[in-house]
Amino acid sequence: MSTATTVPRFPFSAVVGHDDLRLALLLNAVHPGVGGVLVRGEKGTAKSTAVRALAALLPGLQVVPGCRFGCSPEAPDPDCPDGPHPAGGTGEIRPAHLVELPVGATEDRLVGSLDLERALSEGVRAYQPGLLADAHRGVLYVDEVNLLHDHLVDLLLDAAAMGRAHVERDGVSVSHASRFLLVGTMNPEEGELRPQLLDRFGLTVEVRAARDVDTRVEVVRRRLAFEADPAGFAAAWAGAEADTARRIADAQERVGSVRLDDTELRRIAAVCAAFDVDGMRADLVIARAAAAHAAWRGADAVAEQDVRVAARLALPHRRRRDPFDEPGIDQQALEDALRAAAEQAEPEPEPEPPDGGGGGAPHARTEAGAGDGEDADRPTGPATSGPAQSDPPRAGADGPTGEAPAAQEQPSGDGPTRAAPPPSTPFRARRLEVPGVGEGAPGRRSRARTDAGRVVRAGDHTGGSPHRAADLHLPATIAAAAPHQLARGRTGAGLRLQRDDLRHAVREGREGNLVLFVVDASGSMAARKRMSAVSGAVLSLLRDAYQRRDKVGMVTFRGLGAELVLPPTSSVPAAQVRLTSMRTGGRTPLASGLLRARRALAAERLRDPRRRPLLVLLTDGRATVPARPGGDPVHDAYRAAGLLADDGVHTVVVDCESGPVRLGLTGRIAEAAGGVLVTLDELSAECVAGVVQSYRAA
Repeated sequence: MSTATTVPRFPFSAVVGHDDLRLALLLNAVHPGVGGVLVRGEKGTAKSTAVRALAALLPGLQVVPGCRFGCSPEAPDPDCPDGPHPAGGTGEIRPAHLVELPVGATEDRLVGSLDLERALSEGVRAYQPGLLADAHRGVLYVDEVNLLHDHLVDLLLDAAAMGRAHVERDGVSVSHASRFLLVGTMNPEEGELRPQLLDRFGLTVEVRAARDVDTRVEVVRRRLAFEADPAGFAAAWAGAEADTARRIADAQERVGSVRLDDTELRRIAAVCAAFDVDGMRADLVIARAAAAHAAWRGADAVAEQDVRVAARLALPHRRRRDPFDEPGIDQQALEDALRAAAEQAEPEPEPEPPDGGGGGAPHARTEAGAGDGEDADRPTGPATSGPAQSDPPRAGADGPTGEAPAAQEQPSGDGPTRAAPPPSTPFRARRLEVPGVGEGAPGRRSRARTDAGRVVRAGDHTGGSPHRAADLHLPATIAAAAPHQLARGRTGAGLRLQRDDLRHAVREGREGNLVLFVVDASGSMAARKRMSAVSGAVLSLLRDAYQRRDKVGMVTFRGLGAELVLPPTSSVPAAQVRLTSMRTGGRTPLASGLLRARRALAAERLRDPRRRPLLVLLTDGRATVPARPGGDPVHDAYRAAGLLADDGVHTVVVDCESGPVRLGLTGRIAEAAGGVLVTLDELSAECVAGVVQSYRAA
């Protein structure tokens, strides 16, 4: 937990730009029921600075003395584990807590757990509160939330949505209030959150570094001034900070009495229906955020401008229909939806003008009225621009002549090159696994020893004593202690335990792997119209990797060499972008592709030694370029495959050969690599299931 320190935090009022970020944080401070803020942005954009600065502005809290759960003396939680507390009792004032949840936190640290040491030594069932209890009535900040384990994110967002934390584990049944301002920050380059997790955040903001020179100069000037004299800099902004804190407190008192008329409620519903969002959470979030915005500006009722601001912040991340869709919202589409909602809310239809005009030019009317009465609430930067604006230019990035940018060029050496054809229709991919049992990051692909999987056996004390009740293998512990009870002088009903008796539960679940795609982009693949099918297969496998929480990388080879077009990353959508911009043509340096993949895996093994690799090679096996001058292309390819086998890399070779005459070269590559061979059709889960059903029927 992070509380006030001797070094002042950077003032919230001194943060330059980021108007949407500041507004989203303030709306949640006014009404925590909005559901928190997800801040997406590139590195070095003051995301964490703004979040940490907000905590100092929150009003002080009246709490019950000695209550570990921060209960209010005026309305204490009737189910507080430290209670019951009498209503209207004496209280003490403490500042609102800023609690930071580290990426490597455990489930016990988040929700709390049984105090195992006291349970074994004293025989009492004692509950140790977690971070959700510390964050009650404060701010819970998760930096790099996209790197947080999924089960922790689920627990976190459930507590944020319900306002309570429920603990049913380790023989403990506890429920306590946990209302907090949830803020998560993430860099999309390091991987995306699943769409269903995105939806659990109330608002989302896209933060980008300013491109205006004057703005950048002011950012640097203020930061250097703060580092030179933190106390003096904070004192210079103390007046502005006090004004902001006062506005937050006033808005918190006012928000409960803000009216939400049926007209604005219908406007909210119409906007959500127009954007085809899933479920009803968006409607509720917009209603709460609109009320908070009205309270922030000092109004007594929600108006159209409040709905506009709330929708602009609440809808971008709820419009994703595909894992590779970028969150975003078309501002013009939002204005059209608001205008259509206003027309539907009219109690009586407007009479038709005598000349019949006025009904045939909605676009002209939209453009003419787009800026009426909304200058203060319109976005000032590109934060809300989405795929509707960015996709068309990107689709034609190669230009009308088919020439790719220089950064995308690979060494060709011979023959013409061209852009890869569009991928075929994606399919549901079968699960490819790494043999054996690993210990990597939690995921959904290969077998692994985990903290939250099913119990497969008991481990003795040499493997480490259990630190929580869930780690204790009770039957094995009792069996180990039973033979020694007489020697230990047991006379009563109690069991006499020693540390050497403890057995821990060995659990097995699933891990995420490093899936490295090695794609043959040579002319032999493109000439036979196979690249479309290969690209579709890779895209399907990328979707599968996204769902199974893998890291991915991509190597392509053609012409005279190979290139690592995507270093291993958790951002699966980045691989999809590289796939669509891939160039094809030239000869087939298969050995170079395998050796380049081996170097990439060796480098990644140093960074993340526990994550096991899965190499997926898509090729027809026709090696035509040696790895070294004077070498044999085929022999060099077999030798490179053997080196991968020596490194313990599991290889799946996808046979892309087609036509009536097949050489079977991919089978020899798979054999040399000690891997498995599959066809393009066998990558489909539906195809494999159909073959199995036919076999059983026969």
